[in-house]
Amino acid sequence: MSSAPTLPSPSEQTLAGNLEVRHDWSLDEIEALFALPFNDLLFRAQQVHRAHFDPNAVQVSTLLSIKTGACPEDCKYCPQSGHYNTDLDKEKLLEIEKVVEQAQAARDAGASRFCMGAAWRSPREKDLEVVMEMVSRVKSLGLETCMTLGMVDSDQAKRLAGAGLDYYNHNLDTSPEYYGEIITTRTYGDRLETLASVREAGMKVCSGGILGMGEAPRDRAALLQQLVRLEPHPESVPINMLVKVPGTPLEDVEDLDPIVFIRAIAVARILMPRSHVRLSAGREQMSESTQALAFLAGANSIFYGERLLTTANPQAERDRALFDKLGLHPERRETCTDDSRQQETLEAAMALKTGQSRADALAYDATLA
Repeated sequence: MSSAPTLPSPSEQTLAGNLEVRHDWSLDEIEALFALPFNDLLFRAQQVHRAHFDPNAVQVSTLLSIKTGACPEDCKYCPQSGHYNTDLDKEKLLEIEKVVEQAQAARDAGASRFCMGAAWRSPREKDLEVVMEMVSRVKSLGLETCMTLGMVDSDQAKRLAGAGLDYYNHNLDTSPEYYGEIITTRTYGDRLETLASVREAGMKVCSGGILGMGEAPRDRAALLQQLVRLEPHPESVPINMLVKVPGTPLEDVEDLDPIVFIRAIAVARILMPRSHVRLSAGREQMSESTQALAFLAGANSIFYGERLLTTANPQAERDRALFDKLGLHPERRETCTDDSRQQETLEAAMALKTGQSRADALAYDATLA
């Protein structure tokens, strides 16, 4: 059996930020990164992170579920799947005015990106017309826009882009080899085709995966390899920790070691140096120490609010307190028309406690995660 390639030690390599952005990482190379001593791995991730980003700035975004439940897909982790009884109330597509009101509230609270998620396999024509209007109206507020609507073809992607959609979220979830254990109602190829359509339409890509679904270590490396192969890399890479929802097939899966999760954050940062790596679902179950390690490993994006579509998320007050402890601050957005006001409102937003109901709660960011 051939051994994994030996990577140069931190003292032997040039500043990590000067390394070429690559799309040809081999699986052995990625596994070698995962196998590094923890301190060496985080050191390398920090080098890359500091070469491309303010190490103390974190992108803060919000998400609204515009259509909840009754999804025909059988994703074993998802409480919105119509295949499982999770006691989730089903909701129809929200009215445009309600979405605009929530986007306005998010902007006034300091958000610069607004993401809208719908539990569909793929949008129907009549629904696509509505969500295009949502995008246009939200965009007119000066917000970046992001959506996750399931699979979209080339024509649908172009129409969404024409309406002003900046980002499209479509996660790969896991490795190609383990994918069939999690989802059977759409293929890995379907997901890659959607991402290709999004790129062809000129939109930015938000794509990542979920860890802790019973996958093997090699599956985690293979997931990241698939993301790295995308050219360009996804602008946003959500790394999710499985939230075990009662009623789903994965409710009793063994917990993932937090250090294993942090290693994945660090490897994602090294492999995709210019991407925002999002600390996504699962933060509610993470200690402050685990979250702090994630930021140290190169995570520089979160969703804040009470919910991430249908699962709990640390409340804004808790996030503000953690930011204060760690000396972090919300990232300024290039799309802001008034950066000084935006910085002030973002910082103020971190101190707000939100109390909306699930149907109109603000929660997550344009990359879903």
